[in-house]
Amino acid sequence: MLTLKYIAENTEDVIRRLEKKHFDAREIVSQLIELDNQRKKTQLESDQAAAEINKLSKEIGTFIKQGKQAEVNALKDRTIKLKESIKSLENQRNEIEKKLTALLVQLPNLPHESVPEGKGAEDNIIEQVGGKIPALSSDALTHWELAKKYDLIDFELGVKITGAGFPVYKGKGARLQRALIDFFLDSARGAGYLEIQPPYLVNAASAFATGQLPDKEDQMYYCPQDDLYLIPTAEVPVTNLYRGVILNESELPIKNTAYSACFRREAGSYGKDVRGLNRLHQFDKVEIVQIQHPDKSYETLAEMVAYVESLVEKLELPWRTVRLCGGDMSFTSALTFDIEVFSAAQQRWLEVSSVSNFESYQANRLKCRFRATDKKIQLCHTLNGSALALPRIVAALLENNQTVDGIKIPAVLVPYTGFEMIY
Repeated sequence: MLTLKYIAENTEDVIRRLEKKHFDAREIVSQLIELDNQRKKTQLESDQAAAEINKLSKEIGTFIKQGKQAEVNALKDRTIKLKESIKSLENQRNEIEKKLTALLVQLPNLPHESVPEGKGAEDNIIEQVGGKIPALSSDALTHWELAKKYDLIDFELGVKITGAGFPVYKGKGARLQRALIDFFLDSARGAGYLEIQPPYLVNAASAFATGQLPDKEDQMYYCPQDDLYLIPTAEVPVTNLYRGVILNESELPIKNTAYSACFRREAGSYGKDVRGLNRLHQFDKVEIVQIQHPDKSYETLAEMVAYVESLVEKLELPWRTVRLCGGDMSFTSALTFDIEVFSAAQQRWLEVSSVSNFESYQANRLKCRFRATDKKIQLCHTLNGSALALPRIVAALLENNQTVDGIKIPAVLVPYTGFEMIY
């Protein structure tokens, strides 16, 4: 979340920049400043009362030595009242701080100045395009038709066992999933990321720290008996490894990668956008996470985007990178690039990765800080990206590589799958 200090010192800038996310922050910011002034006032009164107690203590000692008991008793009575006042002021300050936090979490992260204006996906800016879109025959099959033809994925069986959005992968379909996971993890380790195997359930403090709560509680699966949440992405547990941690500047950047199943109660249930693998409630993903020095986070963001682009290049998929506009960005992001692949049978672009810089927004919630060389404690910057999410990658691989003889596996995956074709 944003810091009170930044809001107080840059009030109009905060309001202006959040307008790009179509968020009217004026009322909340006004309340924050008023509450912060109240907090400062109670703190000042508490400090003054404490200072007076210290002064009275010295005077009491002097009067005791002089045998002036009446004066001693009067000063002791005054001290008791001052201590009661301090206790009352502490309670007031605690209540004010609760109200401040409740308001602060309602403010999205500030968009970077390079974020374009816009309301939705149609206003995003295409940054890079790569690969070649295949020319399929007029009778080309969609990935859900191919999955059924070659017995790779059983969507109906998943409905029977659990419900819509929980497919069952079979045979070479399951092996393709495992091959992609291993390929993505091996690639990330080769790029200097430390592999982590995180829990799939997190507590509310972890979900709050990365911004899922209170913004996205309706999208998360919740286990009320244990007060735990199924993770929507490995970003949540991996980033929370550094909750409440003070790092040394020499430890930055920290680069972690993790595979996990992901669980999302996505909105929408009908139409081509949710058909087959296009939108699932449970899916596999490999995530990359970095904790970085504030001066280097945007250089790191560019490196992470280039890394994800290299993965789709190696998979021989047509791809493009888009810079998200203010209206299409997440609550917590300062700048996001989506990487999309082209699904040739569906004739549409599918998002397979979002790579974001959160600047210090998550770190402030996490209390993830570092000690600089001058010994000052600063907030880190956090970044993450999908590298990659599997469902739409599988959809594009199946559709784009279909031939009259079967489905061809990209050369980079053959050592992982153990087969070159799906017949």
